[in-house]
Amino acid sequence: MERSVLTAGGSDSGGGAGIQADLKTFAALGVHGLSVITAVTAQNTMGVREVFPVPPEMIASQLDAISEDFDISWAKTGMLFSPDVISLVADRLSALGCFVVVDPVIAAEAGGSLIADGALPALTEKLIPVASVVTPNIFEAEALTGVKVSDMESAREAALRILDMGARAVVITGGHLECRTAGLPANGCVDLLVTKDESTCISGRRRSGGNHGVGCTYSAALTAYLSMGMSLDEAARQAHEFAARSIEGSRPVGHGTAPVDQTAGLREDAERFRAVSSLDHAVSMLTEEMTFVELIPEVGSNIGMAIPGARSEEDVAAVEGRIVRAGRKAHVSGCIRFGASRHIARIVLAAMRFDPGIRAAMNIRLGEDVLSEASRMGLSISSFDRCDEPPGESTMSWGTARAIERLGAVPDIIWDSGGMGKEPMIRILGRDAVSVATVAIMLSRAVGKR
Repeated sequence: MERSVLTAGGSDSGGGAGIQADLKTFAALGVHGLSVITAVTAQNTMGVREVFPVPPEMIASQLDAISEDFDISWAKTGMLFSPDVISLVADRLSALGCFVVVDPVIAAEAGGSLIADGALPALTEKLIPVASVVTPNIFEAEALTGVKVSDMESAREAALRILDMGARAVVITGGHLECRTAGLPANGCVDLLVTKDESTCISGRRRSGGNHGVGCTYSAALTAYLSMGMSLDEAARQAHEFAARSIEGSRPVGHGTAPVDQTAGLREDAERFRAVSSLDHAVSMLTEEMTFVELIPEVGSNIGMAIPGARSEEDVAAVEGRIVRAGRKAHVSGCIRFGASRHIARIVLAAMRFDPGIRAAMNIRLGEDVLSEASRMGLSISSFDRCDEPPGESTMSWGTARAIERLGAVPDIIWDSGGMGKEPMIRILGRDAVSVATVAIMLSRAVGKR
């Protein structure tokens, strides 16, 4: 029987945090999630309006039902509103013998208290002692320990006090912490992992986006990764990256703080698969077309496609080694890989700044015959002159932008007549690799009939 992962916490009617965030995280990471709802909140992206605690007997009944049917290896706790509920959940999880990640939820990111007055002592005296890991943000760490957390040293002091309460490990998440520690990026986001034996800084770049539900998402991801058998250090690093990608993918679905999107990584992986699949089909089309070889320039052709929202060359896939002449046929000299062609990536990224839907490009030889057929086919055409290129610019980024600005839109064809040591070239742009390859084949067939 497969093991399951349990979350015990509050329900967020806005769908951004709490049980909803936990279960979405578990599903995204491929583990089966069980849930015990300890409170129902009336909240949205602008804040918490009301909290309705679930009676302890109903919480106990949920735990009974789950423990009788599932093999629970790891559990995490979130919003536990009252001292009675904290004590109940702590006792029952301890009796189950599962490992526990405690997310000491005190307030909602969008605003509003999520714990009753007088419940903190139960949190520190009953729940934290059964915790394998505690994952407070700096405000929660301050509330638990009384230590004002403003830098890594004070974060470490707070973590050590939580260890003294009985926890085996602490991760103080650094989303709200300004990094002033030597050797760490000033604009970074640093989590501090502390055990009785060592402390480790887990750093990454700070991501832009909404952060409603990020604490729940981080602790749920940590729980899921630990349930897979990862070491604490590796699970904490993976959870940090998962939470960061969720922030980047946050969706402005309400009028307040945007909820994080736990499926952002899955969507990006799917888009990368789609780009590679489109390229694979396009390359097959080109190599099977006998006339295409006549359009391959001396330096070879390449074709590339970006994922939606591409920000760097690593977000653009292309053919490693290019498409070259091999006798009377086109031959692919390498595999399809992201980051394989700086030349193509810069063209695509420049075009996407004007029209995000234009995500593919390829280069072919320049010839009056090719330009003539492109014009006859009704393709939009623009060009740039390398002699006008300002010092320090990347030719492909600058030239693509210049050609687009001259036309007032992203053209189907951009050409330039080359320069010192640079072959004259045509670039075909389009919405995907297959459509670009289709245009190239249409041109090759038309040129071949001349």
